[in-house]
Amino acid sequence: MIKYALKCANGHEFDSWFASAASFDEQVAQGHVSCPVCASIDVAKAIMAPALTHGEKIEAPSAQESAEESARNRAELHAFRHYVMGITEDVGTRFPEEARKIADGASEERPIRGQATREEAKALLDEGIAILPLPLAPDDLN
Repeated sequence: MIKYALKCANGHEFDSWFASAASFDEQVAQGHVSCPVCASIDVAKAIMAPALTHGEKIEAPSAQESAEESARNRAELHAFRHYVMGITEDVGTRFPEEARKIADGASEERPIRGQATREEAKALLDEGIAILPLPLAPDDLN
C-alpha cells in the first residue's frame, strides 16, 4: 500500500491509499479518483515529504519505565519549584507593579515571584521586562 497526497484542479488537498503506483495511475486514468470536496476528477499527486526510516527499531518505553520517568520529572519539577520559592520574595498580585518598579530602578533589584494575568504578563514582556512563568506541578494542586 502507498499513500499519496493529492490535489484537485480546484486546489483542494486530500490524501488516499493505493495498492501501488501503477494502481494510482490506472484509477486516475479511468476517472475513479475524485476530490472529496468538489468531486473533480482532475486529480494529481501533490508535493509531499518522503517517509523516512532509520536502521534501528525504536522500542516504546514500557509502562513501568514511563511511570518511573514521570515520577522523576515530577520530583525534578518539585525540587526546582522548592528552590525558586526559597530564593524569591512573594509579592502576590502586585507582581506586575513590582516588576516594573525593579525594571525602572524605583525599587531594589531582587528576585520576586507572584501572580499576573496573561494580559499583564504579555504587557511586561512587550515592555522588555524579562519574566518567566513557574508552572504548578500536578501535586501542588492537591
